[in-house]
Amino acid sequence: MARKSKLNLLELYSEENKDQIYENVFAEIESFELPLGTSLRSVYDDQPNAHQRFMEKLDACIRNHDREIEKMCNFHHQGFVDAITELLKVRADAGKLKVQVTDTNRRLQDAGKEVIAQTEEIIRCRIQQRNITTVVEKLQLCLPVLEMYSKLKEQMNVKRYYSALKTMEQLENMYLPRVSQYRFCQIMIENLPKLREEIKEISMSDLKDFLESIRKHSDKIGETAMKQAQQQKTFNTALQKQNNVNYGRNMHVINGKVPEPKYEITSKRTLEEEDEHEEEVLTAHDLVDFSPVYRCLHIYSVLGDGETFENYYRKQRRKQARLVLQPQSSMHETVEGYRRYFSQIVGFFVVEDHILHVTQGLVTRAYTDELWNMALSKIIAVLRTHSSYCTDPDLVLELKNLIVVFADTLQGYGFPVNRLFDLLFEIRDQYNETLLKKWAGLFRDIFEADNYSPIPVANEEEYKIVISKFPFQDPELDKQSFPKKLPMSQSVPQIYIQVKEFIYASLKFSESLHRSSTEIDDMLRKSTNLLLTRTLSSCLQNLIKKPHIGLTELVQIIINTTHLEQACKYLEDFITNITNISQETVHTARLYGLSTFKDARHAAEGEIYTKLNQKIDEFIQLADYDWTMSEPAGRASGYLMDLINFLRSTFQVFTHLPGKVAQTACMSACQHLSTSLMQMLLDSELKQISMGAVQQFNLDVIQCELFASSEPVPGFHGDTLQLAFIDLRQLLDLFMVWDWSTYLADYGQSTSKYLRVNPSTALTLLEKMKDTSKKNNIFAQFRKNDRDKQKLIETVVKQLRSLVNGMSQHT
Repeated sequence: MARKSKLNLLELYSEENKDQIYENVFAEIESFELPLGTSLRSVYDDQPNAHQRFMEKLDACIRNHDREIEKMCNFHHQGFVDAITELLKVRADAGKLKVQVTDTNRRLQDAGKEVIAQTEEIIRCRIQQRNITTVVEKLQLCLPVLEMYSKLKEQMNVKRYYSALKTMEQLENMYLPRVSQYRFCQIMIENLPKLREEIKEISMSDLKDFLESIRKHSDKIGETAMKQAQQQKTFNTALQKQNNVNYGRNMHVINGKVPEPKYEITSKRTLEEEDEHEEEVLTAHDLVDFSPVYRCLHIYSVLGDGETFENYYRKQRRKQARLVLQPQSSMHETVEGYRRYFSQIVGFFVVEDHILHVTQGLVTRAYTDELWNMALSKIIAVLRTHSSYCTDPDLVLELKNLIVVFADTLQGYGFPVNRLFDLLFEIRDQYNETLLKKWAGLFRDIFEADNYSPIPVANEEEYKIVISKFPFQDPELDKQSFPKKLPMSQSVPQIYIQVKEFIYASLKFSESLHRSSTEIDDMLRKSTNLLLTRTLSSCLQNLIKKPHIGLTELVQIIINTTHLEQACKYLEDFITNITNISQETVHTARLYGLSTFKDARHAAEGEIYTKLNQKIDEFIQLADYDWTMSEPAGRASGYLMDLINFLRSTFQVFTHLPGKVAQTACMSACQHLSTSLMQMLLDSELKQISMGAVQQFNLDVIQCELFASSEPVPGFHGDTLQLAFIDLRQLLDLFMVWDWSTYLADYGQSTSKYLRVNPSTALTLLEKMKDTSKKNNIFAQFRKNDRDKQKLIETVVKQLRSLVNGMSQHT
C-alpha cells in the first residue's frame, strides 16, 4: 500500500510538472519568441500520450482566449457604434474639406512648379559641388603620389638612380599607403620592384663600363701619375740643391744688393717651368669618371646588397690585375714595352688607392696590401725574366730609371717598394755585365785600330790634347823639343777615356737608388775592378795571343800596360771626386788595375819569349849542314848570321822595355838558341857527323858567343849571357881538342874543365863520329894515325857507356 501510495504521488507530481511545461510552451507561443524547438522537444518526452495531452491542453487554452476576446468585443461595441455615428456626421464636412484641400493643392502645385524646378537645380548643383569637392580631395590626396612617381620616372630618365631609390622609398612609406585603394596605386606598387631591378641592372652595366674604361685608361693614368712623381722628385731635388747652395755660399753684397748666380736663376726658371707644367698635368680623377662606381655602391647599399657589390667589384678587379700583370712576350725589346707595362700597373693601383680613400668599405687597406703583395711578386718575377734578355746597357739603364720612377710613384701612394730596390741590385749586376760586354767590344775596336807605335806630337797644342786625355808626366820628355814621341800608343788614352766613361755609365745606374755615397763608391769601385780584371784583362790576353801581333807590337803592349798601370791612381782619384769618399776610408775598396796590367805584361813578356823562340826555330829550320864534310867552310853558316842580325835588330826595339824584361828576353833567346843547336847535334835522325862538320858547327857557336859577348841588351854583368852557350862550348871543345883523358879523369869533380858535358851527350855524338870512321875504314887501314884514333874512339865509347850505365843504376 505504501508503495502504491508512493507511485500515486509520483504520478501526481509528474502531472503537475507536465501542466507547468505546457503552460510555459503556451507562454512562448503567445510571446512569438523563436525558436520554439527546445520548448516543443520538452513536450514530446518519453511519456506515452504526450502529444494527445498537449493537444488537449492547447484546445483548452484556445477556448479560453476566445471567451476573453468575445468579452472584450462585447465591452467595446457601444463605443464603436457611437464612433460610426460621429463619422457619418462629419462625412459632409469631410467632403467639403476634401474639395478645398484639392483646390488648394492644385493652386500650390501650380505655384510651386518653378520653385520645384529651381530646387531640383539647386539640389543637382549641390550634388555636383559635393562630387567636385570629393574629387578635389581625392585628387589632392593622389597628386603627391603622381608627382612623386613622375619625379621617379624623370630621375630614371636622367640616370639619377640613387635619387630614384630614395623617391621609391618615400612612395612606399609615405604616399602609396594613403591611396592604396586605387588601382593605379596597385600598378605602381607592382612596378616598383621591377624598377629596382632595372636600376640594379643599369648600375651594374655602368659599373662594367667603368671597369672597362679604367682598364683601357690605366696606362694613361699610370703614365700621368709617374710623370707627376718624376716632376715632383725633380722639383724637390732642385729645391734641395738651391737650399744647400743658399746655405753654404758666402753672401757678397754689391751696391746694397746680393747678386743672383746664374745657376740659381736657371734653377728658379726650372722650378717655375715645373710648376707651370704641373698645372697642365691631369690627375687620375680627371681622366676617369668615378661616378658610376660611387653610384653603384650607393644603390647596392640602399638595396641591401652592398656585400654582393663589394665581392663582385673585388673579383673583377683581381681579374683585371692578373691581366695587367701579364706582360707582352716582346716587352724586353724596347723601353716602350716596359713603360706601358709599368704605366698599366701604376694606373691600376692609383685607381684602387682613389677608391680606398673616397669610398667606405668597398676596398680596404688589407685588400690593397694583399693585392699589391701578389702583384709585386709577379712584377719581380716578370722583370727578372725579361731583363735577363736585355743585352743593351742603355735599355737596362732605361729599365732601371723606369723601375725607380715606378717605385717612387707607388711609394707616394703608400705601397711598400723595398723589394723593388732589392731587385734593382740584381739588375745592377746584369747592367754591369752588359756594360762589360759593350766595353769589351770597344776595347777590341781600340786594339784593332791601334798602330802600336809611339804617339807623335808635332807641337805644344797636340801635346796638350794628348795629356788632357791621359795623365802622362815625364820630365825628361818635357825637356825635349818638338816634334817628339810619347812612349805609349794611341790606344792608351783611348782606353783611359773609355774606363772613365764606364765609370760614368756605372754611376748612372747608381743614381736614385737611395743609397749612401759610401755604397755608391763601393759599387763604382767593384764594377771598375770587374772591368779591369775581367774585360780589359781578357781583351789584352786575347790581343797578345793573336797571331798577327809581332814582337814590335808586344813590346808596345808592354809599354802601354806600364802607363795604364801608372794611371790607376788617377782613376781612383776620379772615383773619389765623384763620390766624395776618401781613399783612406777603412771600407774603401782599391782598384785591381795594378795586378791586371802586371798579368797582361807578364803574358806579353811570355809571348815575346815564345815568339822569339819560334823565330829562332824558323831560322834553325833553314840550317843546311853537310854533316859528312871533311873540312869546314871557314866562316859561319848563313842562316846563323841572319838569325844573329835579326836578334840584334829585335833587341834594339827592346830599349823602351823595362831592363829586366829585355834581359830576360835576351837570355831566353840565347838559351833557346843553345838548346836548339844542341838538339840539332843530338837529333836521332842524324846518324853520322864528321870532324869537318863539328868544326863548322863550332864556327857557328863562336858567332853565337860573340853575339852574347857584344851585350845586345845592356845590364848583363860579365859573361852572364855567354853562359847560355857553355854546354855547347865545353862539348865542342872536348871534340875539337880530343881531350878525352882529361874528361874521363876529371869527371864528377867540380873543378873539371868539362863539367857541363853530360856522358850520354858525349856518347851520342861520339857514336855518330864513330860510324863515320867505320865508313872510311878502307882508307884508314893504310894510315896508322887514323887506326889509332879509331881504337881510341872505341875505348872512349866503352868508358862512356860504363859511365852512363853507372849513372842510370845510381838513379
